[in-house]
Amino acid sequence: MFRLETEVDKERHRLLSKRLQEGNVAASGGLRALLSTSAEHEVPLEVWALDEQGTVAGGLTGRTWAYWLHVDLLWVDARHRGSGLGSQLLAEAERVARTERACTRSRLETWDFQAPDFYRKQGYEEIGRVEDYPPGVTEFILTKRL
Repeated sequence: MFRLETEVDKERHRLLSKRLQEGNVAASGGLRALLSTSAEHEVPLEVWALDEQGTVAGGLTGRTWAYWLHVDLLWVDARHRGSGLGSQLLAEAERVARTERACTRSRLETWDFQAPDFYRKQGYEEIGRVEDYPPGVTEFILTKRL
């Protein structure tokens, strides 16, 4: 018999993560091959665009791991949209990932009302989609070879 609990527990979360990672590494030669390489650990990657006053005009946050760039957030202030700033932010993140972190691929998710066409213009290809996530919205999963 088991007792199920639904509380947030940071210690149990760390334990679960550690045990899952150990099991994954034991089961996957690909994950074992990453051990002791520069791509073993997830490393944050951020690119910021500041205007003349030092105000954030746009930014990109993501991370690199396993020779992949994962773009989490890309935002450009409405006043600067259409200026190419989004393309510059993405290109700089890809450059850093490729030249400084040996990444060979990039991935991201975007919703249908956000920017799937923008990313396609940057060379990203749709590899999947999740319909109705959240309800009434489609999420796209896109990748690109760097």
